[in-house]
Amino acid sequence: MGILDWFKNRPAQFDPERTSAEMRDGAIDKAVTLTNPRLRVIPSYHSQLAPAVETTIDYLRTMARSLPPARPVSAASWAADPALRAFFAAPAEMVATLARADNLRTLFGKFPELDQACFVLGMAFSEQKVFGVALQGDVVHRDVAQTSVSFSDHRAHLCNRDESRLRRTVGVEAFEHLLGRALAEIGEERVERQQLEANRALVRSRLRLLQQQGPGLGAMFGSPPAAREEQARLEAELLENDRQLEAIGDSQSALTMELESLCEVLSHPERYLQITRKRLRLNTLNVVVDASNGELSSEVDFSMAELLGPPPVKRAFMLASVTRNDIPAAPAIDFDRAASLL
Repeated sequence: MGILDWFKNRPAQFDPERTSAEMRDGAIDKAVTLTNPRLRVIPSYHSQLAPAVETTIDYLRTMARSLPPARPVSAASWAADPALRAFFAAPAEMVATLARADNLRTLFGKFPELDQACFVLGMAFSEQKVFGVALQGDVVHRDVAQTSVSFSDHRAHLCNRDESRLRRTVGVEAFEHLLGRALAEIGEERVERQQLEANRALVRSRLRLLQQQGPGLGAMFGSPPAAREEQARLEAELLENDRQLEAIGDSQSALTMELESLCEVLSHPERYLQITRKRLRLNTLNVVVDASNGELSSEVDFSMAELLGPPPVKRAFMLASVTRNDIPAAPAIDFDRAASLL
């Protein structure tokens, strides 16, 4: 069951006021399964996760609803759509992006009756300060500070049969991203524990060796000062190591901390994922302009996704639709060139 079953819009599951118990429980089960199934041994895991999961579902629901409608994408629509002209320098660039969309091709192959599908068009977005020519009234000004934008690295990976399913897919992917962030934080805690336990074993082995054998011939005549100092240092290191392990807690405490980490991430999804809507007025050169200057320009809408975990990722994207006939054949493999690279 998807995290955003709200988008199925079925009367038995759609609750406009609150999250359904079925949706919440399915999300909790998925969260525990993907992070650490052993969290289920904690008697209160469900009641602790429920408020956090509901917070995330509400956040993702709002996020998915805020996305603009899917925009038709085709070589024929490029000339008539200012947004597509801003995103792609030429129709051929759009066709090349669709040709690389193997997931779309697979989707159409899986559903022969499907004539149209929806997908997420992701793009790298950059802004650059430049100096150029600007028209203000009837006067041309040179060396005017301007902002130029560009879109590149077009990708079409996420797709589904219609827009409602695609929005739900976006929600599922966002939820799994949050679980990935929680798992990364849990992993850091696990690594710290493993390092402390490994270090404790090493210190104990060295201390035991000193106590049993001494440093070479020193064992025959009593430990010299250097050996006693080393033994004291190792004993102090072992005590500090034990103190740190005690602070982390035993295995049951470790599970509790993992559950707390998961709850913390799902209680604050905005710390890890933000989606905003961006609207720019661009001229034909993708320079940001003001509507009052009289220059030929159009408003371009798209969304920005920012993944705030390390490493941070920021991408522009939009929901799009494409017909089966507008999906080009897959690029042919140049076996001769591939062989020459071996």
